[in-house]
Amino acid sequence: MLLIDDLAMLSRMSSRPALSTGDVRDHPIRAQFDVFLDEHRAALNGCLDGLSEEQVRRSLVPSRTTLLGLVKHATFVEKVWFDEAITGRSRAEIGIPATPDESFILTDHDTIASVRQAHHDACEASRQATSSLALDDIVHGNRRGPLPLRWVYLHVLRELAQHCGHADILREQLLNE
Repeated sequence: MLLIDDLAMLSRMSSRPALSTGDVRDHPIRAQFDVFLDEHRAALNGCLDGLSEEQVRRSLVPSRTTLLGLVKHATFVEKVWFDEAITGRSRAEIGIPATPDESFILTDHDTIASVRQAHHDACEASRQATSSLALDDIVHGNRRGPLPLRWVYLHVLRELAQHCGHADILREQLLNE
């Protein structure tokens, strides 16, 4: 399972000190959102631990979903919701695929190290982009129209949780081969 008991993983994913969800129970809601997001980011990134390049690229389902593809897609998610939605820059300007489906496509240059680094960099950029915003601030760059940052956080958290579940199952299948 991808349970995050290892605070070292969280500190590798963030320049902030690692806190667990239990540590922020009485903190302001923004701190709670940040910690929950960071735990899910680290869990998804951690799904690659101890696996070979071949294993993380192996397709075990009919879709394009692979472990490495999930982390690459999570990088896309960070950039859509915390760059495009906040800055209003286009996906082309950001340098990301036009569609979510395309974000799962792996190139020959995608490795565990390169995809992890891109994910780490995207998460850091997301933290920077949101650091001066309040949860009730409205972001205007999403195709759905204006949205409160709170909704964006909840949407990303939901998506990361879903993909952590996918990764957990794929990893279990790989380890039991």
